[in-house]
Amino acid sequence: MAEITAQLVKQLREMTGAGMMECKKALVEANGDYEEAQVILRKRGLATAAKKASRSAKEGLIGLSISSGGPAGEIGLLVEVNCETDFVAKTPDFKALVEEIKQVIAQNAPADAEALKALPSISEPSLNVADLLTAKIAKVGENMAVSRLAVHKAAGALGSYTHPGSKLVVLVDVTTTNPATREKPEFKELVQDLAMQVAAADPKFLRKEEVTSGFIEREKDIQRARALAEGKPEKIVDKVVEGRMSKFYEEVCLLEQPFIKENSLTVTQLLQEKSKQLGDEIGVAAYIRYKVGETAAAEEAAAE
Repeated sequence: MAEITAQLVKQLREMTGAGMMECKKALVEANGDYEEAQVILRKRGLATAAKKASRSAKEGLIGLSISSGGPAGEIGLLVEVNCETDFVAKTPDFKALVEEIKQVIAQNAPADAEALKALPSISEPSLNVADLLTAKIAKVGENMAVSRLAVHKAAGALGSYTHPGSKLVVLVDVTTTNPATREKPEFKELVQDLAMQVAAADPKFLRKEEVTSGFIEREKDIQRARALAEGKPEKIVDKVVEGRMSKFYEEVCLLEQPFIKENSLTVTQLLQEKSKQLGDEIGVAAYIRYKVGETAAAEEAAAE
């Protein structure tokens, strides 16, 4: 039988990320054949990864990228990559995985997380993204997944806010009629403020007209039940509900919300003030807000 040296075990461990004892066992089984030992570990790792892939992954990081996009304008992307623990989310290996997935998305603009899985990885072109995740699961020992992604082509100028730890990230698209306005410090400060507004106030819609009928009816039912529980007479309940709905729109619509830095102004009034100050027409075309774990929480709630 071939000699299994400590150096060979160490080399295999550094190559595969498997434990020392697992590496030694694989080398013994392969009779010292280094290449065969890698195959053995990979097969074991894939089998283990398949079991771990069913475990809940609610931690992770949000990846953000904004590229110039050339004459077509800026392109922003967000992606949520999940793991099981915050400890793993903070490791250089996991952060490198997020960066690689961002690059794959930037190069291919997949429609969704499912389409992303079939795309070739960058570090190992022989593997697609699904295979890359499986290999990482086998190496790290935690389930990992890409739960969602967004690729946004800007109508105006893109800005962002990343909360420390990269667990909450916002992308905003702010429009102007004059491209030169976008280079002014006052405009750049406004974009940053709007990104922070979305992060802090968590609007569900951009404007009142976009609030879905189902969302409205659900809130009206809540407010109606609340008014009756407070002892309000049946004949005035509908008026009470309508009065409270204005407050509801202030909470869920970005343009109706009080500005976080000056709550005597709504975001719409802020945009009007800045438009007058900068001699332009400034608006918000879109925003995207990702917080780690939201997708998993929504899926669990739907399953109950």
